[in-house]
Amino acid sequence: MKIRNIVWGLVLIAIGVILGGNALNLFNVNIFFRGWWTLFIIIPALIGFITEDDKKGNLIVLTIGVLLLLACRKIIDFDIIWELLLPIIIIIIGLSLVFKNTVNKEVNKNIDKLNKKLNKNNSFAATFSGQDIKVDDEFKGTSLNAVFGGIKFDLRKAEIKEDVVINATSVFGGIDIFVPDNVKIKIKSNSIFGGVSNKKEPEAKNDAKTIYINANSIFGGVTIK
Repeated sequence: MKIRNIVWGLVLIAIGVILGGNALNLFNVNIFFRGWWTLFIIIPALIGFITEDDKKGNLIVLTIGVLLLLACRKIIDFDIIWELLLPIIIIIIGLSLVFKNTVNKEVNKNIDKLNKKLNKNNSFAATFSGQDIKVDDEFKGTSLNAVFGGIKFDLRKAEIKEDVVINATSVFGGIDIFVPDNVKIKIKSNSIFGGVSNKKEPEAKNDAKTIYINANSIFGGVTIK
């Protein structure tokens, strides 16, 4: 069972227990406390931070939600939020760049190596439009660019004979990548108010080939299925 489903399940169970206990007069817990609406920002961002490979965008949204909750509880002033917001976002982005380069050295090295072999003509773009691409022969890597558009890239029937890279850039758009079961996925992500979601179950064997997802998202998203 995916962690996202478990967390949402626990949240719903907690809400149900509270509502049921209130109805039976077992206790009196007010779930509509001052600032309760910020939970609709905090909880999805927290779940995304736990479950998704890209942490930066979710951490920014989570920080905004917590600041709003503190302001609603009159712990901090609303005016201070606007003064703190930009410095906090800059610090989070800076820290993510520092630690990403430190932690993912091997992934970065392999992506750079594969990009040197990549055929630059083997790329697809969707600008204010959509593309549906299916690959049913040998796949050697590609670049996908979605700008105010969407791309569906289907590799489920493709032959993956060696490690490959997919450079996926999404700007106010979305890219869905469908991969076969017999591959491993490794992700490098640079996102601003966007992110990468890996929904593929880890079923591949240790000797399976690897698809490297080199994702860059600005108000967009890349999903691996």
